Order: sequence, then structure tokens, then C-alpha cells
Amino acid sequence: MVYEPVIGFEVHCELKTKTKVWCGCSTAFGAPPNTNVCPVCLGMPGSLPVLNREAINISLRVATALQCDLPERCYFDRKNYYYPDLPKNYQISQQYEPLGREGFLEIDLGNGKTKRIGMDNIHLEEDAGKNVHPEDASMVDGSLVDLNRAGTPLLEIVTKPEVDTKEEAEAFMKGMKSFLEYLDASECKMEEGRLRFELNISLREKGTKTLGQKVEVKNLNSMSVVMKCIDAEIERQTELLEEGKRIAQETRLWDEAKSETRSMRSKETAHDYRYFPDPDLVDVVLRPKWVEKTKQSLPELPLARKARFIESFELSEYDAGVLTAKKDVADFFEAALERHDNPKAIANWITTEVLRLLNEIGEDARASELKFTGPQLADMVRLIDDNVITGKIAKQVFPMMAETGKSPEAIIEEKGLKPIDESALEPIVKEVLQKNQKMVDDIKGGKMKAIGGLMGQIMKATQGKANPKEVQPMIMRLIKESE
Repeated sequence: MVYEPVIGFEVHCELKTKTKVWCGCSTAFGAPPNTNVCPVCLGMPGSLPVLNREAINISLRVATALQCDLPERCYFDRKNYYYPDLPKNYQISQQYEPLGREGFLEIDLGNGKTKRIGMDNIHLEEDAGKNVHPEDASMVDGSLVDLNRAGTPLLEIVTKPEVDTKEEAEAFMKGMKSFLEYLDASECKMEEGRLRFELNISLREKGTKTLGQKVEVKNLNSMSVVMKCIDAEIERQTELLEEGKRIAQETRLWDEAKSETRSMRSKETAHDYRYFPDPDLVDVVLRPKWVEKTKQSLPELPLARKARFIESFELSEYDAGVLTAKKDVADFFEAALERHDNPKAIANWITTEVLRLLNEIGEDARASELKFTGPQLADMVRLIDDNVITGKIAKQVFPMMAETGKSPEAIIEEKGLKPIDESALEPIVKEVLQKNQKMVDDIKGGKMKAIGGLMGQIMKATQGKANPKEVQPMIMRLIKESE
């Protein structure tokens, strides 16, 4: 029997607000434990929540960009359960009338192919705190709770089970992260928990439409972990089905040490969260003017920007995709083009050297963290185009720009990297020709490939300061003059 996966996602996105969703406490990451808290987010008796309007604005922007069906009004519900990091013993969420339903995200599958992944619903809720389990049991007997994160506005996006392969899963995660960054909805830093993916996965017989038993997997803190989890679950569920066993409906956790999932809790019976409308919060009325204003404010999204880069700048689909995957990189590229109009050369430098630097800084590094700007990179490309410096000299200049943030002109002047002029170049070329008479004879005999060897030696002798466009004509001229 051949099986195929059916995958859905629950995306949890901490919104880019300065304060929490029900109070004025900071959402800043990295503060000392339990310092960004107040009676509201600590769930103290008598404290009352007040909705952060910016959290609704951002959520509405996401729902609108996903082309969701919006209700005339939505409201908040209490989801009742007990867990140490949930100070009120209930979570304020949206169950019965969420902010949006249906809609879709179009993902890029490469080679000009896209696919729409449908949305089940999108709703705004509050994040929980964080349980801390110290490794040194001698210091703390038990676990600790940090409630700094409690009450942070959290947007949950629930997809339909329409992801069919591991490759589509990766494209969806990258596409969703890029989509949220373009909307300025979240910082999307997965290492800080700002963006989290929960996986729903089942297997079915290939070619059939009947869904198998769904398993939910939590505790996935990176895209690479999600990809490993998909492989592990496909293998585990396939083995069970081939043995004639049933797949249990359950929630599982990822065990990194064993590279496998393990059971967390059974979901054979529906958990009774006793949802009911929160009596302390009023309904949110989505008036047409508000919705229309939100639609008009939407930015150019990743796939549209990619298409424009291909058409306007004549870039390859690959280069356009790499440049537009991150909004800050696409902005960096367009800022460079405003200074110098050579999109292909600038794109080459960004997709190789600039992205290499960003990867060295960290997975979620931004172009704004670099010490040099897009226009400065464009200045360096212009110097190459104007034959002021060679590509080899540029390779020396670029690391110094990255290290110091100085302009390419300043570095060239400071380090004496100006190309050698014609009067100084000619004696060097003559010397190389005299030392390589066989290559000269080959060229005289029509074997022009030999000119590459001569040019290599000349570039070495000049430490890359000779302009190749000047060297080759000079070689041919001096050989002709020697005949």
C-alpha cells in the first residue's frame, strides 16, 4: 500500500505591538523574568482587560491580505483550562466569531508554479507565559514560570489540510513568514518564539480523498525541525498502518535528541474548554470604512514583487525569488537601484555576498543590521562599471565595507587600491611576454586560448589592479609590434 501525507498548519504569530493585548505592559523580548507584568496580565482578581487597538489593526491587515471573509462584528471568548503559565486559568481567544474565515495564501513552488493553501480561520488571542525547567535540579526543586510573555497579542492562523508534500510544507512556512514580514505584522523571529508552527499530519491511501486520522505535533521551534518531524511522522504512521494498527488521535511533541515524536496527550475525546463570551470585553464592529481603509493600506506582497522584479529588471525567477523572500533584502536591492541602474550586477552581489554576511549574523538577521547600505553597494558596482576598479579589487573592497561601513571610494583611497594606469601597466605586460615566449608563439599561430594564461600572470603581477579590458588589447598590440 502506498500512502501520502495530508498536512495542515496552525500558525502562531506574536504581533508587532509595543504593548500587550489587554494592558500597557511591554512586549519587549529578553527582559528579566516577571518584570513586564501587571495585575491584568497576572490575572489578579478585579483587574479588567482593555483591548489594544493596534493589535486589531494588524490582525485585520493580515485577514484582509489573506482575502478572508470578515464578519460585521467579532467578539472574544474565554477558553477555560488550567496550566501553570496561564495565570487567569482561562485564555481570552475567539471561538464562535473569529476575525476571519476562509481566504488563502498563495505559495511559490518554483519554476513558475504556485498553489493556494486555504485558511480555515484566523483569530486574535493572548499568548501564555513560559514554563522554565532548570537543568540544575540542585538550584531549584521544580519548575519556574516567567509571565513576561503572558498577554502578548497572538494571531493564530489555521489552515485547511491542503499541503500535500514536504516540499509544499517548506514553501508554505517560508511563504507565510515572508507574508507576515511584508505586512509588518510580526518580527517573525522563531528563536524568540515570535513565530511558531504547529503541525497537523495524517496519511491516506494514495489517490483517495478520504482523510486519515490526524495527529497534532507541538514544540516545533524552527522550520528545519518541522521538516524532520514530517519525515518522522510519515515513517511512524506508515509502519503502524502497514502492521494493521490504528493511528491514535493525539497531540505529540518533538524529541530532538531521539529525532522522533512522542505522545503528549490523547485527543480521543474532545477537550471541554467550556467556551463562553468574555463578559469583560465588548464586541469589535468592523465598519466598512475601516475595512476599506485597511485594504487600501496593504503593501505590495512577495509574489507580486517577485513578478515585478522579473518583468521590470529582467531578473531570473531564481534571483527575483531570493531577493523578494525577505522584505528588508528587497528594500535593500531597490535602494541600491535608485543610486545606480544595473539590476543584474547588484542582484548578483546581494544574492551571493550580502546574503552570506546576513547568514553569518544569524538566521533572522536583517539587512538594516549591516554596516553599509544599498546605495553604498551600488557605488561599488558603479566603480566597476566605470572601469575605475576591477572585479578583483571589488572583492577586496567589499569585506572592508562590511567591517567598517566606509564608502568604497574612501576604502580605495585609503588602501591604495586604484587600478594601475596604462603607463605603469605596459612594462609589466612586456616582462610577462618575454618570460612566456611559447604562449606568445601560440597566439601568433592563432591559438588564442593562450591569452588567458598571459592575462592570469599579469593580473597576479599587478595584484589584481590591472583592468582586464585594457590588458588584452595591450597584449595583442605588443605582440603585433614585436613581429
